[in-house]
Amino acid sequence: MLGLSAAATVVIVAVFADATPRHWTGHWRDFATSVAASFLFALCIGPIVGFAVPRLAPAIWCRIPAPLNWVAIVAAMGVCALAGSAVAVTILTAIGYSPASRWLALYIGSMRIALTMTLAIGIVVTAYEMNRARLAQATTQARLTSLESRVQPHFLFNTLNSIAALTHVDPAGAERMTAELAAILRSSLDSQATPLVTLGDELTLVRNYLSIEHVRFGDRLRFSIDADGAPMDARVPRMSIQTMVENSVKYAVSPRREGATIAVYAAGANGRLRVEVRDDGPGFDTGAVPAGHGLSLLRDRLELLFNRRARLTLDGTPGATSVAIDLPHEQIH
Repeated sequence: MLGLSAAATVVIVAVFADATPRHWTGHWRDFATSVAASFLFALCIGPIVGFAVPRLAPAIWCRIPAPLNWVAIVAAMGVCALAGSAVAVTILTAIGYSPASRWLALYIGSMRIALTMTLAIGIVVTAYEMNRARLAQATTQARLTSLESRVQPHFLFNTLNSIAALTHVDPAGAERMTAELAAILRSSLDSQATPLVTLGDELTLVRNYLSIEHVRFGDRLRFSIDADGAPMDARVPRMSIQTMVENSVKYAVSPRREGATIAVYAAGANGRLRVEVRDDGPGFDTGAVPAGHGLSLLRDRLELLFNRRARLTLDGTPGATSVAIDLPHEQIH
């Protein structure tokens, strides 16, 4: 901000004063006073612009269409100029640069300088914040792509192993699993462009996945999906519920001869969506979920996509294990 204020001072002196050495020869004190006063205005206006613009600009861009959004931003900068200029004139009056009786005249006279300085600083701050927002968005998208690339192969390899296990003992079952896997992959590829899908699409994916695993485990896998009354157009992270269900299959059904029952519940209320996956398996230590685990990746994805507005809760009680996500009910338009 100091560097930006110094640059704005140079611009103001160059625009509103004759800054050539010939003009100021013998009047260096007046020149230094002019530079110091301009720098004071920059120091008073700059922090106000730096604080206000990054907070106001995103709201203005979201709510006001172009080109009126730029008009609104310039108007906001004008308010910053008025406030910063008032502070600067008050300081100049307090140190004896100008008598108190001339406060209003000095304030009015400084307006063109203050507005020019505010626009100069504001444009730089706005450009900086826009570039930073683009960088943050690109970084977030890259992290999401990395996380999802680690989830999808894991699911694919598990399913292919299930098909391979059935190839000799149940060729018909392997054929059905292949068809269902093709449907799942087709759905996944169709939604590859966005990390969010509708709850309805995600539940279809889960139903296909559980059907595949039911062929593998038979009566050892018992499942139900209860989403009556849930907002099917709500957005959820792609393959999020599938990840929760896969966790139950892996730790409750697969290692036990008696298998387990998996129940999926979805409900919406007060602008929120809650999806819970329960099983009657042996449970697990919720504090020992390692980095890179499907549930750990899901927690990271929720943080990236919803920024603390969503949460993942775990309950590893034996016989009543529960994994749930709670997130805003947002629709795909």
